[in-house]
Amino acid sequence: MPSRNVIKIDVEHSYYHIYARGASKQSIFREPTDYLFFVSLLSRYLSKKPVVSKAGVGYPHFYGKLELLAYCLMNNHYHLLIYQVTAGSMSGLMRSLMTSYSHYFNLKYKRSGSLFESRYKASRINTPDYLEHISRYIHLNPRYWKRYPYSSVSFYAKSNEPDWLVNKKILDMFDSRHAYMRFVEDYEDHKNMLDEIKNELADS
Repeated sequence: MPSRNVIKIDVEHSYYHIYARGASKQSIFREPTDYLFFVSLLSRYLSKKPVVSKAGVGYPHFYGKLELLAYCLMNNHYHLLIYQVTAGSMSGLMRSLMTSYSHYFNLKYKRSGSLFESRYKASRINTPDYLEHISRYIHLNPRYWKRYPYSSVSFYAKSNEPDWLVNKKILDMFDSRHAYMRFVEDYEDHKNMLDEIKNELADS
């Protein structure tokens, strides 16, 4: 079972479900380029090769310290499933990710103030069964989830994942990619988990 909606628990070699929403439920992605920029930030901070800015300054680099297992970006919120190798890497990634994206969004849309409603929420996952269900919950967020372009589901269906997405820990729990996709489609089991997941997220 997950530890309830707590970001104070920061443990090495642990799985976490991370959730963040726009302030007052406002949109944090308004057009396709916004989603793509957020994905580029995931690549920037998690790719095997460190990324350097145009000014020659290296961006924070979390490869080897944290693994992104799954993600889904929705209009006014997003979900990440991560495996934290080194304590503190989750908070470091989220600080870099949310600061960079907020700066991009505010500059692009000529706005000021907080983009997100609060600090992100992160729940520690303690059992393999719940880890499976969280990955499915994340991928089933969009209505047309199989062809949704802003989640990691396509990287589970086919072997074309980038080096900043480590889906092996989830896929190794199944006999094949096809078996995982069948699991995601098994909505009845998923439905039984929804109330528990919503309670864990407190107000999702």
